[in-house]
Amino acid sequence: MITNQYARALDGINVNAVGPGYTATDLTNHQGHQTVAEGTDAIVRLAGIGPDGPTGGFFDRKGIVPW
Repeated sequence: MITNQYARALDGINVNAVGPGYTATDLTNHQGHQTVAEGTDAIVRLAGIGPDGPTGGFFDRKGIVPW
């Protein structure tokens, strides 16, 4: 919800949130279901969107996650 509020308040800036999922890291004792590279896919993709890209959304590796 706060993502959507920031997106509305910050005109001209795309604001999105990403849930990377259960990732194999030291924090999870490497028990996650995906690699770090896979966990960062959505983060990297959204970091490179243009000004006409989505804003105010929540995403995972598969795309937008409905609220």
